[in-house]
Amino acid sequence: MSSNKAFSIITQNLRMRELLVTMDKISNSDYSVLLVGETGTGKEIFAEYVHRMSNRWQKPLIKIGLTALPADLMASELFGHEKGAFTSALSAKKGLFELAHNGSIFLDDIDDVPLEIQAKLLRVIESQELIRVGGTHTIPIDVRLICASKVNLKDLVDRKLFRADLYYRINVMPVEIPPLRARRDDVLLLLDHFFEKFIPAKKLTISAKAQDALINYNWPGNVRELRNIAQRLSLIVGDTIDVESLPGEITWSNLVADRTAACTNCFISENMPYREVMHCIENQLFEEALRISAGNQTEAARILGLSLSTFRDKLKKLNEPAVHCSAENS
Repeated sequence: MSSNKAFSIITQNLRMRELLVTMDKISNSDYSVLLVGETGTGKEIFAEYVHRMSNRWQKPLIKIGLTALPADLMASELFGHEKGAFTSALSAKKGLFELAHNGSIFLDDIDDVPLEIQAKLLRVIESQELIRVGGTHTIPIDVRLICASKVNLKDLVDRKLFRADLYYRINVMPVEIPPLRARRDDVLLLLDHFFEKFIPAKKLTISAKAQDALINYNWPGNVRELRNIAQRLSLIVGDTIDVESLPGEITWSNLVADRTAACTNCFISENMPYREVMHCIENQLFEEALRISAGNQTEAARILGLSLSTFRDKLKKLNEPAVHCSAENS
């Protein structure tokens, strides 16, 4: 099998599979691709997929995160500079577009590019040639452009923060990458994939309750957050992952959902003020955390993602007389 076809994206989600079919169709073209997705959805992986599935796969794929580049160095990094172009330019340097010649260039966080650089970028893309900073002659380039944005660029265009002409030039093939919470059927599959990467010689078992907690968590950090948690679990757990093994943010999220759903009196009564509703829900969460931890306050605080001192302060306040709701299974 050719090495370009060996690259794959881990998924069993129908929406993702349909997306990959579309990407397979556009990969062999030279059209610009715009990847749009939340932070942590794996836009760089998708950029590599587009490159590896294209007819340029044996040529370079140059990746650059534009957020990390200071504005005054961006032109030099992208387009190169000649010797003496500025104080620290002791020798001529090729820019990333030159290094990507005949291959692809991935510009991550294109939404963070200053307007003055956007104008230069547009000229390079349209003319397929560039002039180094401090230079006088043009250098032809043949580059397939792949951009990524964590926000809807059209909104930035409407607010005059992104050039409309550049937007329409890079938005030839838009690809919207769904967040992990929209593909929950991939959570355990991806978790197994990361475990195989981090601890290939070890087989972990995930309890049913832990599986439910992982699937129901909203994953604000998306696949990047899942990868980090998989790495953390691979270092600290034995052979079995149960609810108590999971990070506090996951157990807290599930406790909030479960206990809020169980509070019947809070949301039915029209006479309960906001303070009493919040007291009721918080009381349910603390009771559940203490039940799970068998009364261990340090562990209960960890489950709720609180410091022990904060946990004890809140617990003291919760023990004061207040209205309690009627919760299912309480």
